[in-house]
Amino acid sequence: MSRLTQVASGPYDPPVAARELTAVSADGARLHVEVHGPEGAPTVVLVHGWTCSTAFWARVVRGLAGDHRVVVYDQRGHGRSPARNLGAYSTRALADDLEAVLGAVLTAGERAVLAGHSMGGMTLMAAAGRPALREHAAAALLCSTGSSRLLADATVVPLRSGRVRTRLHRALLGSRAPLGPVTPLAKWLLKYATMGPGSDPEMVAACARIVHACPRAVRAAWAGVLADLDLDSELGRLTVPTAVLAGTADRLTAVAHARRLAAALPHCVGLTELPGLGHMTPMEAPERVTGAIRELVTDHLTAGRPPTVVRQQRRQKTAEEETR
Repeated sequence: MSRLTQVASGPYDPPVAARELTAVSADGARLHVEVHGPEGAPTVVLVHGWTCSTAFWARVVRGLAGDHRVVVYDQRGHGRSPARNLGAYSTRALADDLEAVLGAVLTAGERAVLAGHSMGGMTLMAAAGRPALREHAAAALLCSTGSSRLLADATVVPLRSGRVRTRLHRALLGSRAPLGPVTPLAKWLLKYATMGPGSDPEMVAACARIVHACPRAVRAAWAGVLADLDLDSELGRLTVPTAVLAGTADRLTAVAHARRLAAALPHCVGLTELPGLGHMTPMEAPERVTGAIRELVTDHLTAGRPPTVVRQQRRQKTAEEETR
């Protein structure tokens, strides 16, 4: 992990994983995967957004790992997942990568609750029709995300909606300029663009370390995918119970995106709007995100399921059979 993502101590210090592994995607891309919490517990898979990493989920992982098996992974080019074939970055690659991770951490027929933030939510949408999602997804949470019109609806540039604002957003999103060290100005800009006005300075600094650690070529490559994103046609395939959560002060994916998602999803089980919060909801409101995930686990994963010890025994039996 880059030194820029390291936090010496406190709530934003990434927790130590119970184990780490590498998942290999369809095109050979290698993905760093971490598993936290007890084996045999209900499984939750967390998918981070653009320019972030597993470290982004630190507080959510801590809030769940006491009684959940929490899986986090670095999207390709982020964190400890190497950059590979930047020209092939696409929503298809996002879906391929998620399928690879699910295949690496879940046994046949085993289900989990999936939660995605920003590009992570787009990953869930992109993979909605994939066999792995149909097999493994019990429910989903979409945090601070959208399915299309990202540049047109963003409000980072304080201009009226229109072509000029959209072009400026495209230029900002796709910039290859190095972000450099985490300075007071850098933290102010990040807070303005991605967080609510009441964000804690320690949180802003931790988030800046994570974002600044993303290689600029990777940042620009994924920006090109997001700039022309159109996953509207995939929403009808996301048929699992899905909750939507967003901050009302989000400048990147305005709350209107969340409302459109809630209206279009076949099985939306709730829309939560968090007043005054920005785009980084898992960092800004980890308790609300954790609570939403726990509710999905209770309602759609563990209800009527075998006890934890039985699931653990089944998993151990499968592992033993594979080693024979």
